[in-house]
Amino acid sequence: MITRTLLVLLCALFVSHAATPQKRDHLTEQEVDLVKEAQALDKRIDVFIKAAERRLMVITGSSAANAKQLKKDSEKWGELPTGSRAELVSDIARIFDEAITNIDDVSARDERNPLISKSLRKLAQSVNTIMTQLKPLATQAKGDAEVASFELLNEDAQSILEAVNKLPPEVVDKKAKKNEKN
Repeated sequence: MITRTLLVLLCALFVSHAATPQKRDHLTEQEVDLVKEAQALDKRIDVFIKAAERRLMVITGSSAANAKQLKKDSEKWGELPTGSRAELVSDIARIFDEAITNIDDVSARDERNPLISKSLRKLAQSVNTIMTQLKPLATQAKGDAEVASFELLNEDAQSILEAVNKLPPEVVDKKAKKNEKN
């Protein structure tokens, strides 16, 4: 009797596991490859920012306005991601979370690495831009999944902005600035 009960329980677990939907990847295959290729932290953060911006284009419908740029990017980045607004907002939140993790990993190994503050400032700038564009949509969120996605995105954005506010003021190298102008 115990064996039969155990067998029924195992079958039920297997069926329920097989019936659960697979978790959505927040990056496309091409984006994952670009992240792997970008070994320097600032370059990797650039990939995360571009991936988040691609989802923002889909959400806001601005992909038509950027058709020329999309065609140029399609070979390297692939097709634009698809999904519901809730899924795309969740993707952006998970991309920001992965960017935070990458910055934390570098910081744990070498907290004096100058790419940390540079990358964090870039990421914060992107967060501000994306959050400004998504703010009107967040107030119109429908359904539990979409509300949860916007809440997750807001939490990640707040942690990025809090971290950048803890950075010392950016030191401007006058010689480097002068060389950039020339």
